[in-house]
Amino acid sequence: MNTKEKILDEALTLFSEKGYANVYVNDIAERVGIKAPSLYKHYKSKKAIFDAIIDEMNRRFAIQAEALKINGTDAGKDADIYRTLPEDQLLKLGREFFLYYLHDDYNRKFRKMLTIEQFHDKELAKVYSKLYVDDPISYQGALFGFMVAAGVLKTDNVEIMTLHFYAPIYYLLTICDREPEREEEALKLLDEHIRQFDRLYGRK
Repeated sequence: MNTKEKILDEALTLFSEKGYANVYVNDIAERVGIKAPSLYKHYKSKKAIFDAIIDEMNRRFAIQAEALKINGTDAGKDADIYRTLPEDQLLKLGREFFLYYLHDDYNRKFRKMLTIEQFHDKELAKVYSKLYVDDPISYQGALFGFMVAAGVLKTDNVEIMTLHFYAPIYYLLTICDREPEREEEALKLLDEHIRQFDRLYGRK
C-alpha cells in the first residue's frame, strides 16, 4: 500500500470511529505516520480526501460489477441480463451484491461514518441519501422500467415496485450493520424476498 492509499484507508477508519467533523488533517497524518505538510502533497484538504474515498468506492464497485458480469450503472444493458437470468443465478447475484456492500471495507466504514454524521451535517446527509437511497432506487427504477416495457415484469406503478424491491434489502443491510450476528438470517430473508418479488411481479 503506497502513501496515498494509506492516507485514504486511515482517514476512512478515523471518520468511521470519530465522525467526519471530529477528525482533522493532523489526526490523519499522525495515524499514517507522516507530518501534515507531507499529507498535503497528496491531498489538498480533508474534503479532497473525502472525495477520493468516494472515487475509490466507485472504482471498487465497478470491479465488483464486472466480476459479476453486469454493468451496475447502465440499467439498459443490465435489463437484458436480468430478464433471462435463472432464479438460482438471480439469488446468487443478490447475495453477492449484498455481501459486497456489507463487508467491503470502504463501504462498511463509509456507511458507518455517514450514519453518524447525517444528523449533524446536512451536506453529509445528502451524500448518504444519494449513495444509499437515491442512486440505487434510480438505477433499479430504470432497470424495472425496461423490463416492464419488454413485458418481463408486470406493474402499473414502477416507482412502487422499485420500493418494494429495494426497501427490504436496505432494511436487512442496516440490521446487519448493527447486529452482525444476524447475517445468516438476513441472507435467508433476502433469498425469500427475491423469490417472492419474482412471483408478485411475474418475471417467471
